[in-house]
Amino acid sequence: MAKLIKIAAAKDVPPGQTAAFTVEGQRIALFNVEGTYYAIGDTCTHRGGPLSEGDVQGTKVTCPWHGADFDLKTGAALGPPAQQGIPSYKVVVESDDIKIEL
Repeated sequence: MAKLIKIAAAKDVPPGQTAAFTVEGQRIALFNVEGTYYAIGDTCTHRGGPLSEGDVQGTKVTCPWHGADFDLKTGAALGPPAQQGIPSYKVVVESDDIKIEL
């Protein structure tokens, strides 16, 4: 059964910002794109780059190490060199709390 886990307060990740968290042993990147939050695995499947440090254009993040692109909505790999997608997590905002479903 999935459970909601608080990872941040909304004020801690303002629009246009990204933060990384370790939740139950998993590195998760939280993105605020124009007030909509997306949570994906923080580790690029190509060579392990930190996606939370990548360039965000719309709902796409580019790994800062080798340029692999990922969809923030689904975690799908959008372009090489990554061949595999990354986990994507449902985000729930309750009051000022940002929670993800694990």
